[in-house]
Amino acid sequence: MKTTFENIRNAAWALALTFLLLTAAAPAHAQTAAPAAAPAPATSREAADTLRLVTEFEVNGLKVLVKRREGSQSVVAGLFLRGGARNVTAENAGVEALMLDVATEASQKFPLAVMRRELARTGTALSYGVNMDYSVLSLASTRRYFDRSWDVFVDSALNPSFRPEDFERVKSRTLVSLSDDEDTPDSFLQELQSRVAYAGHPYLNDPRGTVASVGKLTLEDVKKYHQQMMQTSRMLLVVVGDVDPQEIRRKVESSFGKLAKGDYRPEPVPQLSFNAPTVAVTERPLPTNYVQGVFAAPPLTSGDIYPMRVASSILQNRVYTEVRVRRNLSYAPDAFLWSQGANAGGIYVTAVDANQAVRVMLREIARLQAEEISPDEIKATAQQFLTRYYMGQETNAAQAGELAQYELIGGGWRNSAVFIDRLRAVTPAEVKRVANTYMRNLQFVVIGDPRQIDKGVFTGQQAGE
Repeated sequence: MKTTFENIRNAAWALALTFLLLTAAAPAHAQTAAPAAAPAPATSREAADTLRLVTEFEVNGLKVLVKRREGSQSVVAGLFLRGGARNVTAENAGVEALMLDVATEASQKFPLAVMRRELARTGTALSYGVNMDYSVLSLASTRRYFDRSWDVFVDSALNPSFRPEDFERVKSRTLVSLSDDEDTPDSFLQELQSRVAYAGHPYLNDPRGTVASVGKLTLEDVKKYHQQMMQTSRMLLVVVGDVDPQEIRRKVESSFGKLAKGDYRPEPVPQLSFNAPTVAVTERPLPTNYVQGVFAAPPLTSGDIYPMRVASSILQNRVYTEVRVRRNLSYAPDAFLWSQGANAGGIYVTAVDANQAVRVMLREIARLQAEEISPDEIKATAQQFLTRYYMGQETNAAQAGELAQYELIGGGWRNSAVFIDRLRAVTPAEVKRVANTYMRNLQFVVIGDPRQIDKGVFTGQQAGE
C-alpha cells in the first residue's frame, strides 16, 4: 500500500509534466522563406478578460506572472529556468534535472524527514520537470497552506541541502530510469528520432542526460551548477490561484528578489533544416514495425502555427480513418504537432505492413497539399481542437504552464490569450499553404525488420511536392 508521501510524490510528477506541457522530441524547419510573423493580438472580449486576470511585474530582474482565479482552493507556482538543452553539453547533460531532483528531496530548513512530513501534512506537491527549452521547479498547494508551502518551495530552490546520501540516491534512481530507455520500442523510437533530427543542433543534448553523462556527474558538479543558475535573469516565476498579486510581490522580494541579477540574455533556439527525406531502420525482433517520421513546423512565434494546428488535427483524423478504420493496418496511427522552440510535426504508426501504412499516410499529406478543404471541415476540426484545448486548461497547473510556455518560447505570455481568436480565423487556403510549406522532407526512423521495409516508399515524397 502506498504511503501518503508516495501518493503526493506521484501527483507532483504529474504536476510537473503539466507545467511543462511536455512534448516528445522535435525536428526541422522547412527550406522556404521564413514563416510569417504572428499578427497583432486580437481584442475580443474573451481575450481581454483573460488578459485582465494576469498581473505582470519584475523584481530585481525576475519576471513574475500572477494569474488570479477567484474561488480556486488551490495555488500552483512554477519557477522556470530558461535555456533547456542549450544549458548543457554532451558531457554534463542531465545536470540540471539532477539538480532539481535533489532539491526536491531536502533543504536547509526542511531536512528530508521534515520536508516529507510537511508535504504530507499540508497536501503539498513539490516536483520538477525538464524539456528541450526550459525546466521547472513546481509547487501545488491548497490555499489554506500556501504560506507554509511557499516557504518549502523557496528553500528548496534557494537552499537545497545537497546531502551526499540524497545525491547518491537520486543519481542511482536517475540512472536506472535512463538505462531502460531502449527496453520499450516507443521510448527507443524517440531516442532514435532525436539522433536523426537533432544532429548538429543543441537539442541533441537531452536535458535528462544519458547513462554516460549522468554517471560522471558529481555532487560538486551539481552544487556548482546550482550557483550558476541562481540568477534572476535566468528565471521566470508563474503563480496561478486565488492570490493577491501584491502579496506575491512581497513574497518574491523577500526571497528570490535577493538573488544576483546576472546578465543572461535568452536567444531564439536555432531552427532545424531538412534538405531531403530520409529513413533509418534499426533491426529488432518485434512482431510489428514501429515507425515515426517528422517534418518541420513553424515555431510558436509564427503566424503559421495557427493554420498548422488545424492542418495537423485534420491529418490526425484522416490517418486514423484511412489506416485504422478503413484498412485495419494499425491500432493507433497518429499525426502530431509539438510545441518547441525548434518545432516539428509528424506521423507515427505501428504496423506489420509498414510500407502500406506509410504509403497511405503520405497520400493523406499529399491530399492536404493538393486539395483545399471545405469551410465546414475546417470549422468542425477547429472546434474539435478547441474542445480538447479547453479541457486541457481546466487546472491551475495547465494555465501556469501555458503562460510560461508562451512567455519563454512563444513571443510573450499575451499570445496565450489570443490563441483562440487566431485559431478561429484560419482559412482553408492557409491550411493548404502550410501543408505545402512544412509537411515535406520527412525524417523517418523505423524499428523492426529491415527486410520488410521498402525505403522508396518512405522517401518517395519529393522536396517541395
